[in-house]
Amino acid sequence: MRTPVKVCGITRTSDAVLAAELGATWVGFVFWPMSPRAVRPAAAAAILAELPPHVAAVGVFVNQPIDEINSIGDTVGLAAIQLHGDESEADCAACRRRVIRAVRLSPEDDASVADEIWPPATVLVDTFDPVRYGGTGRAVNWTVAAGLAARRRTFLSGGLGPHNVATAIEAVAPYGVDVSSGVETAPGFKDPEKLRAFFEAVRSTDVTDYET
Repeated sequence: MRTPVKVCGITRTSDAVLAAELGATWVGFVFWPMSPRAVRPAAAAAILAELPPHVAAVGVFVNQPIDEINSIGDTVGLAAIQLHGDESEADCAACRRRVIRAVRLSPEDDASVADEIWPPATVLVDTFDPVRYGGTGRAVNWTVAAGLAARRRTFLSGGLGPHNVATAIEAVAPYGVDVSSGVETAPGFKDPEKLRAFFEAVRSTDVTDYET
């Protein structure tokens, strides 16, 4: 079994192409204007056009109007919408694409937060920050994340990099992993060597089933 990888905060074609070559399942574009990794829809569409069809695009949004989210989804050709703010279940249901719902874990949270998330959504676990919505570079509580992953299809995010992603996968058993700041030289600029090392670490955890 191979763990799907989502490389988020893409702003450059070269980074997206390398991620695809290394085996990324998803690339993430941030459309929240306050993010240092924000990208315009036309630029994201141009990057996506250079990728093979098996690589899907996720759009990241924070407390933005649903009409705007759906419009950007159509313009770019997004496969999924990641809601990373304080959106309601009604907002999730109004999205015209698959929804990935971010859960920003605080120290007080436990795995029961999974029960509060819109049931059809895929969960993405990230670290709580009172100002920043993602990209903090801080790890989540892996014990809580493992409990969440046991209940729901879950992406693990937050503080992942080549140095710890294999351990994180073993500890949490997530559906997939999401990386952004852990493979960057600066916000939105991926480091090719870090990106390669990240994928090597993820693939070291792959399990192959052999028929007998």
